[in-house]
Formats: sequence, C-alpha cells, structure tokens
Amino acid sequence: MITSSCNKDGVITQPIEDHYRAKTSSSKADWSAVYDYTPAPGQFIGDSRTGGFSGKESTMADAVAYAEARLTKGTFISLGGFGGYMVVGFDHSIDNEVGYDIAIKGNAFDGSSEPGIVWVMQDEDGDGEPNDVWYELRGSESGKVETLQDYSVTYYRPKEEGQPVAWSDSEGNTGEIDYLGQYHSQPFYYPTWIKADSYTLSGTCLKARNYDKSGNGTMWIQPGYDWGYADNFSSKDCLEEDKKVNLFDISNAIDADGNSVELKYIDFVKIQTACNTKSGWLGEMSTEVCGVYDYTMRR
Repeated sequence: MITSSCNKDGVITQPIEDHYRAKTSSSKADWSAVYDYTPAPGQFIGDSRTGGFSGKESTMADAVAYAEARLTKGTFISLGGFGGYMVVGFDHSIDNEVGYDIAIKGNAFDGSSEPGIVWVMQDEDGDGEPNDVWYELRGSESGKVETLQDYSVTYYRPKEEGQPVAWSDSEGNTGEIDYLGQYHSQPFYYPTWIKADSYTLSGTCLKARNYDKSGNGTMWIQPGYDWGYADNFSSKDCLEEDKKVNLFDISNAIDADGNSVELKYIDFVKIQTACNTKSGWLGEMSTEVCGVYDYTMRR
C-alpha cells in the first residue's frame, strides 16, 4: 500500500493507489450525481414555495432526489444554518491544473454573501463513493485566530409546529434558528428526513461579518470575504461574466492540521455553510448552491 509523504517543501503529497477516471468524449463539465444533502435547519428547508420541497421528503434518497432536481434546473438549494452541506460527484476525475479547477454558482450579490466552505475528496479506494478523506480548500480566513476549526453545532427538533429550532455549540453557546412564519410558513424548519430528535454538524466556522446598517433592523448587510468561499461576492475569485460563480483551485487543499496537500485530481466536492449567525428578518445565514462544474472544461 502506498502511503503519504512530504516533499522538500513540507507539502504533503498523496500518491495513493490510482483510481483516476479520465475524461472521455461523453464527459460533462457539470456534476453528475448528488450523494448527500444534509442541510442544517433553516427557513427554506421544507418550504414548498421558494424552497421547492414537496413536503413528502422522508428519506435521504428523497432529499437527494430533491437536490438533483433543483440543480438540474439551476435553481438554488439552501444548506440551512451552520454546517449544512451537500456532496456532489462527477462522471470523471477533475484534474488539478494550473489556475482554477472548480466552479460553484450561488446567488450572492454585493452586500449579500453567505459563504460556504468547499471541501474536496479523491476516491482513494475506487468504490465510487465519497467515503475517503475530505480536504478543505484554503480561503482568505484560513489560519486566522477568529476562524474556528472542528466547530460543531447540535440542532434540536421543535416539539410543536411553527417553533424556532434550538441549537447548542461546541463553544458552550446556545441559540435558535428563528421561525419566520410571515415569509416561510411550513410547519418545521428541521429536515423531515432526519428521524433523530437532534443531530450535530461539524466543520470550519468563519467569524460573522453581518450587521444592521439601518440601526432599526430594516437593512441587514452581509459583506463578502476576500476569496475562497462559495456563495460569496468577491473581487478576486468570481467569474468575470457571472459574479455569482466562485472559482476554486485544488492546489489550495489542506489537511485537518492546515498543512497543504498535493492532489493531482479530485472526484467529489462538498459545500458547507460556514457561519453561525442570523440577520434579523432575513433569517439565518445559509449558503445557497445553484450549480457545480469542472471549470477546466469551460475555460
């Protein structure tokens, strides 16, 4: 079995058993399958109007089918509050070329960013499933004191309809995902296909930047971060012809200790809501995803 090693620059390389899947004439740039859709609770979760849910999603298979249908139409998928995520794969391995390799479309605009951490994975065991090691893609906030690694939030199922969702986190804090019935009146914001009365989501948490510009709660601003996040209005990594698309470089992969990892290619991408905060009547900050594709095929 080939193991990891460090080159002379201290960068971890991954010469794992090669299960690379080359592009063919029929390969498509866009994602080919959704493998997991586990949002945190949020105002769009279960919403049959703007959220597009049927109300009958009772299993993970139902949730995945919902996400695939939305992505196929290019319609946003909400990841809910902190830690909510989705996982997609492709019909080929995405090469780590010079420059950007992955593109993710959200719905951010100037003053309204809801950043999502992006993770990548190689299919190390060749079984076609995203069950190997996730590597975070470094962003402008990586390594900062205020950026929390290994942060987790536990969400608790409300006992009655029309109630906020309580949460507690790994830092000893508690709070709620507000119930905004005047805008999203579905009975519960807690995912219907999660049968447990609580569940925990973990990942990297960015320091929130949102603020009430009006001073009276009527105008909330959600500034963007410099670079490296999905659904983020950035002057550095947004696609010039479509500012809602953020671009990502596989060369920015890091391990759990923040060390750079050299990956020649990846097979799976995970996008995860990166902030635990809310903006008054706008509700929880929740990353939205409208599309994911291999940018190397569309340059």
